[in-house]
Amino acid sequence: MKTFVIGDIHGTFKALIQCFKRSGFDYQKDRLIVLGDVCDRYPDVPLCFDELLKIRHCDYIIGNHDLWALDWALKGIKEEVWLSQGGGATIKSYAGSTMPQDHIDLLENAVPYLVLNDKIFVHGGFDPGKPITAQDKNDFVWDRVLIDYARQMDSINPDHQLSEFKEIYLGHTPTIRFYSTKPLKLCNVWSMDTGAGWGGKLTMMDVETKDFWQSDMTSKLYPSAELRG
Repeated sequence: MKTFVIGDIHGTFKALIQCFKRSGFDYQKDRLIVLGDVCDRYPDVPLCFDELLKIRHCDYIIGNHDLWALDWALKGIKEEVWLSQGGGATIKSYAGSTMPQDHIDLLENAVPYLVLNDKIFVHGGFDPGKPITAQDKNDFVWDRVLIDYARQMDSINPDHQLSEFKEIYLGHTPTIRFYSTKPLKLCNVWSMDTGAGWGGKLTMMDVETKDFWQSDMTSKLYPSAELRG
């Protein structure tokens, strides 16, 4: 079994399929760790969920956009901040209805983080000075301090290790903010959101070999999509 990790998908089904095909991902034998935010921005959220549900070994880590979408699916809540950040695309993708139960179950069963041997996978981040069990749960989906700290320390000493984990995998903060469409290694942090939700690329990586595969630019795959936020 190979273990892969994938960055924020944001409804880009075409990009997701490209990553699966280009990596040779085996739906029955391989493991996929999803770093959250399958929801919002692009129009194919339901197709993305349906595809992920085909995977025998899939670990889903909850993202902030997923939490917003789940509030809408369960309670009908449509926060203005969510709509301004691409939530309208998720609502529209379900054609005026709500999510089917298997999509809701996938989000409700998602975890805030995943520890795998000496690696940790989380959507946003955490405080490396605290035990993982003592963290503020909001940090797991919202934090950007860790990635900023990793960038700062990497410029001083790339071999510096942040936290007790040998490797840290993050989504949430697009690498295009740092002028890159490729995953970034900053000390022992891998930044995996390569901007698929912002017209960039979707990236999938083999966590052992560090080989990675990318989609085309989503701005080209979805030229008529209107992004907000």
